[in-house]
Amino acid sequence: MTDAPGTDAATAGSTGTGSRETVAGLRLVPGRPGLRARATAQLTDLGYAAGWSAVKALPEPVARGAFDAAGRWAAAREGRGVRQLRANLRVATGGRLDEAALDELTTRAMRSYARYWQEAFRLPRLGVQRILDGTELPGREHLEAARDQGRGLVLALPHSGNWDAAGVWLVDWLGGPFMTVAERLRPESLYRRFLAFRETLGMRVVPLTGGPRPGATVLREWLDAGGSICLLVDRDLGTGGVPVDLFGRRTTMPGGPALLAAQTGAALHPAVSHFTERAWRHVVHPEVPVGGPGRLRDRVPAAMQGVADAFTAGIAEHPEDWHVLGRIWDDVPPDPPRRGHR
Repeated sequence: MTDAPGTDAATAGSTGTGSRETVAGLRLVPGRPGLRARATAQLTDLGYAAGWSAVKALPEPVARGAFDAAGRWAAAREGRGVRQLRANLRVATGGRLDEAALDELTTRAMRSYARYWQEAFRLPRLGVQRILDGTELPGREHLEAARDQGRGLVLALPHSGNWDAAGVWLVDWLGGPFMTVAERLRPESLYRRFLAFRETLGMRVVPLTGGPRPGATVLREWLDAGGSICLLVDRDLGTGGVPVDLFGRRTTMPGGPALLAAQTGAALHPAVSHFTERAWRHVVHPEVPVGGPGRLRDRVPAAMQGVADAFTAGIAEHPEDWHVLGRIWDDVPPDPPRRGHR
């Protein structure tokens, strides 16, 4: 569960590399940057470090209010990411909302996204016990069934709610770490900063590229040993995704979760996170089967369609908590700029 601070882990489980993407102002593009790019990256690192320290030091009501106001401000500016989010939410709500209602939903979604950042910066200060006390977990019995059978777990998640808080709960429930995937950021110092942060939460982070061993191999060995992994997979930033229907529209998702479950016998469970008024709710869906007759190349897309179906149902319940400001469907571009917005 590494995203927004730390990387865009929507690539987790993807077989592709070399995606060109920007997340929260961070370049995820391979290659050697120029002097200006390196300077910008260094300033980004310093800015994150300063902001992280400042937000942790603020009283919680002040931090919460400031980030909520920032979310409202960002929604009102209608930048490209907000306009893409608006277009994505139109699809997620089946086109049923009029323009005023869609505007209101988009504003709530940006406030939710800002809340995620506020909590992520302050997560160490919140403390494990508070997160455990505030967590609701419908579907927990599915996790317990897999554990009772001695099987590993593959949890596939969308960018919804606070997946880092879900990770804190899972580490406590497992009594040890789980593994996830991160794409390297620039500068390297920022990547290492977020890597260290997540490891203090009990996560083991495998780089998507540039590691001493292939990430898929490391994940497979972890699952073979009875471990658990978590992958954010509602965006396919690579080139090796499998076709699925999400909210009734064709797109692709990384096939890694289903492939790893099929190779290791681990239980594949979609899980969707939401916010409650002051805490967190993580819904674990029933196991998506990946075994049985037929070729693996057919079973993997079928399983990922099962994951997509669970995402569709879960996100539809709380679309305001779906934090996807990037393009999901090829035929759903950002809404055009509107007069009076910048």
